[in-house]
Amino acid sequence: MAVSPGDSPNSASGPDIQLDTAALRVLAHPMRINVLALLRQGGPSTATQVAEELGIKPGAASYHLRRLAAGGLIVEESGRGSGRERWWKAAHRQSIHDPASGAPEQRETGRAYAHAVALASAECLHTAAQEVPLLPEEWFDVSTFGDFVLRLSPKEVARMRDEVFALICRYRQAQGVDSEELAQVAVQVQIFPVPGTIAPRSAGS
Repeated sequence: MAVSPGDSPNSASGPDIQLDTAALRVLAHPMRINVLALLRQGGPSTATQVAEELGIKPGAASYHLRRLAAGGLIVEESGRGSGRERWWKAAHRQSIHDPASGAPEQRETGRAYAHAVALASAECLHTAAQEVPLLPEEWFDVSTFGDFVLRLSPKEVARMRDEVFALICRYRQAQGVDSEELAQVAVQVQIFPVPGTIAPRSAGS
């Protein structure tokens, strides 16, 4: 599984980052997922702007920004700001995490990260749902909210995931010049066992 909060090639110019255990710990919080996504999608911001956008207190925004900076996920924007005002920008285009290739400690930290990503994605979907009645016709007609239940093995799920990611990468690489028709589009990929159908793992396994 590769999860990448706020993937946006337009605002974050740095390379992709393969998350290590330390970075996974930093991102194991839904609000930090949202802060990082905001910087990747919208470009550099101050703590005050982040707080206003996400509906949190400036102090909380500053704390999350400092944690992201300590983890090397964001950097200060040089040449901007004055006095105590600091501008922050994303250091990478997207985050990549593959739990199947990590050490046992990293796999456990990866679960907490995936949990935070799932919560942040659910919040994003909830916000999008509130805007559905207000969407212009051309965007409402192409927006999709699907829910499919398939019977697949873990190997088949992995193959489907890889095919979906390859399709997304193809569209990302083919993006043209800016025009009035273009807008940022959220593509959520969620593939998981139907809740209650898989026996949970035993403690310590």
